[in-house]
Amino acid sequence: MKNSPVTTADLRSSVIAVPPLCRNDDLSLSREENDKLIKHLYAGGIRTLLYGGNANLYNIAVSEYDALLSMLQDLAPQDDLWMVPSIGPMYGTAMDQAAILKNYDFPTAMLLPTLFPSKPAGVVAAVRKLAEVSGKQLVLYIKDEAYITPEHAAELVNDGLISWIKYAVVKPNPADDLYLTKLVDLVNPDLIVSGIGEQPAIVHLRDFGITGFTAGCVCIAPNLSMDLLRAIDAKDYDRAEQIREIFLPLEDQRNAHSPILVLHHAVALAGIAQTGPVLPLLTELPDELLPGIEKAAKELLAKAG
Repeated sequence: MKNSPVTTADLRSSVIAVPPLCRNDDLSLSREENDKLIKHLYAGGIRTLLYGGNANLYNIAVSEYDALLSMLQDLAPQDDLWMVPSIGPMYGTAMDQAAILKNYDFPTAMLLPTLFPSKPAGVVAAVRKLAEVSGKQLVLYIKDEAYITPEHAAELVNDGLISWIKYAVVKPNPADDLYLTKLVDLVNPDLIVSGIGEQPAIVHLRDFGITGFTAGCVCIAPNLSMDLLRAIDAKDYDRAEQIREIFLPLEDQRNAHSPILVLHHAVALAGIAQTGPVLPLLTELPDELLPGIEKAAKELLAKAG
C-alpha cells in the first residue's frame, strides 16, 4: 500500500475510485469479494481508492473499523495503490475512528460530511481535533455549501490540516458555480478534486482548473474512466465528451434511484464482484429496478472492452 505523503501528482495520475464495500450474507466484510473489485480497478489503471459514501461508511460500527482498515491495508496489491478510508460523519464516531486510524500508515482519511447537527465553525474545530488525534491530514468533503465556507476551508488548508478537498456540490449547470469560483480563488486548485463522477468532470477541470475527479462508475469501466481523465489532461475535449456520454445510462440510473445503491447492485450485476447485502440504514432496491441497472452496467462493461 502506498503510504507516502499526498502530492498533486497523486491526484492527477489516477481517477479516484469510490467503490462499494462488499459484504457477506451476515454483513461481515468479504475479503474475497473486495479483493476481486480492487484487482479489477487496479487492472484498469486505477491507483487511488477512496472508501466513503459508496462504501456506506456512514453506517459502519466503530467496532468494525479496525478490521476494515486492516483489510484495506492487506488488499492493496502493490506499493503504488493509495487507499483512503473515511471517518465520521458524527464527531464522536470520527474521534473514536481517528484514534484507531493513528495506528495505521494511511497517509490521509476523509471526513464524511453532515449538515445536522453542525455549523461551519464547528466543522473547522472538528477537523483540527481529528487531525491532531489521527496524526494525519484529512480530506475535506464539501457536499453542500452550508457545510463549510470557502474561507473556512482555506483556513484549514493554510494551516496544513487538509491533504485535498473533494468538491461535490451538485449544480444544475456545473459551469455556473459561485461557491467553487470563490473556493479556487482562496485555495490552490491543485488541491481540489471534482467529486461528482464523470459527468461534471470536464467542466470542473477545464473551466475551474481543479485537479482530477472521483467516480463511482469507474468501478465498472476503470480503463474508460482513465481514458476520460487523459483526454481532459490532453485538452481533447471532444474525445472526453464522447467518453463521458458512455457513462450516462448508468449514471442516469444512479440519479434516478440512488447513487450508492445502484452502484452497489451494478458491480454485482456486471459480474465484477458480489457486493452482498446493503448495510442498514440503507436497504435493497426493489427487484423491478434491477434489470435496468444490469443492462446499463453490462453495456458499460462491454464498451470498456
